[in-house]
Amino acid sequence: MTISPDLADQPDPPTPGPASDPLPSATLGGDSKRSIEQIALLLFIVVPFAALVAAVPLTWGHGVSWLDLGLMVAMYYIGCHGVTIGFHRYFTHGSFKAKRPLRIALAVAGSLAVEGPLVRWVADHRKHHRFSDAEGDPHSPWRFGETLPALMKGLWWAHIGWMFNEEQTPQQKYAPDLVKDPAMRAISRHFLTFTIISLGIPPLVGGLVTMSWWGAATAFFWGSLVRVALLHHVTWAINSICHAVGKRPFRSRDKSGNVWWLAVLSCGESWHNLHHADPTSARHGVMRGQIDSSARLIRWFEQFGWAYDVRWPDADRIDSRRKESRREAVSADAA
Repeated sequence: MTISPDLADQPDPPTPGPASDPLPSATLGGDSKRSIEQIALLLFIVVPFAALVAAVPLTWGHGVSWLDLGLMVAMYYIGCHGVTIGFHRYFTHGSFKAKRPLRIALAVAGSLAVEGPLVRWVADHRKHHRFSDAEGDPHSPWRFGETLPALMKGLWWAHIGWMFNEEQTPQQKYAPDLVKDPAMRAISRHFLTFTIISLGIPPLVGGLVTMSWWGAATAFFWGSLVRVALLHHVTWAINSICHAVGKRPFRSRDKSGNVWWLAVLSCGESWHNLHHADPTSARHGVMRGQIDSSARLIRWFEQFGWAYDVRWPDADRIDSRRKESRREAVSADAA
């Protein structure tokens, strides 16, 4: 599941020709973004964000129905866990092994988050870990320096700006395992289909339950637009905020930190310092009181027999990565 350590050190492969490349459409758009994709990306950022902003006065003046709220929460956490458990901990880092039905379900659930095709997402994230907060990192907030103006610019880059970069991560270099998997390749290639499904489920349910077009419209507003905007910005905040601020109790070669107030909304991803200290760990929130719903679901998958060979952290593994352990070891050597 994980990328070979020496694979990332190899030069980017040449762009294959039509006769030699049996997988020309592994993901939407390949390794570069065309203008039409960048326009579509802009729309998918601006329109849901406008809905999120509009949601505040609308809620204040008119409230939100339990049906719309339920659809928003349900679709949010399906997509969120699809990304955190599927795209991130499973496909990117190989924190556990999954039987094929779960593997496909996680790929589909992650695609419903509308955060890009599976193969591209995984390739970008593997490259991020390869160069975390150093030159080559696709979305480090420290890209432009450590002064306050540079950090403000970097936060914008890490949060949104990097996605408009035309040159993308070479997918056959950083995600060869997924490029070679026909099922994963198909799911990634049909990202737009899953986007339509994701945006269409709330209004379909809302319309059928209320038997009205108005019910469908409000369900689309809350369950589709507001939900997508909120999930997007929470996910992007892991790239930006969690690499700029937060507590760092564990040793890592970057500036990843723990941001507690994002834990519930990010499904446990904001315990980011441990993740970068131990990327293959299936649990990110390892300290007392650190909520990690993704780890809880992985545990249930394991108990049902759907997941196996889960890389759970034990006490020795955690202690070996603490900063205190390092200081104690140095003191012992000195003595």
